[in-house]
Amino acid sequence: MQVLAVDHPLVAHKLTTLRDVRTDSPTFRRLADELVTLLAYEATRDVRVVEATVRTPLVPAQGVQLASPKPLVVPILRAGLGMLDGMTRLLPTAEVGFLGMIRDEGTLQAQTYATRLPDDLSGRQCYVLDPMLATGGTLAAAVKLLFDRGADDVTAICLLAAPEGLKYLDQACEGIAAPIRVVTAAIDSHLNEQGFIIPGLGDAGDRLYGVV
Repeated sequence: MQVLAVDHPLVAHKLTTLRDVRTDSPTFRRLADELVTLLAYEATRDVRVVEATVRTPLVPAQGVQLASPKPLVVPILRAGLGMLDGMTRLLPTAEVGFLGMIRDEGTLQAQTYATRLPDDLSGRQCYVLDPMLATGGTLAAAVKLLFDRGADDVTAICLLAAPEGLKYLDQACEGIAAPIRVVTAAIDSHLNEQGFIIPGLGDAGDRLYGVV
């Protein structure tokens, strides 16, 4: 498993404002959207392309286009929805699937309550959107589900990650030979007793959409 914590001044600046408890939901949503676009730029460095020829106003020119099958973007509901626009801004032709998962606050285990994905993901590159990689249970379950359906390359994009979550994900996916990547704005210190990332930014879903 490859892990990339994006080291860029704009990423650090936006993340700092996201952490601030004084940042309201509209501002949080806008900054999360902008931050995801920056992370997506790094996450798609290995997106598959094919050579293509186009005609400029002057002469033919060689270039590349996204290969088929199209990449699949999978936000994990509900907080992952706040990352979708920022991702599809860079990959407007990608297909979008949805995965509803929730963490049991007692056991900290992930439970799936909704799935809207193609049954066959053979040969597909998938990009999973999950703001907080905390315990790692939710993301590990999502990654395994995608590989079980035939995906052969999965990249997770997270606003923040905890060392415990990264370790758990690496161990949970140890037997998977296909590429797995995690791209995040920062790797924070640790998890507290409730499984929240410290210093973190709080509950991403609540800060995006309010407490419901």
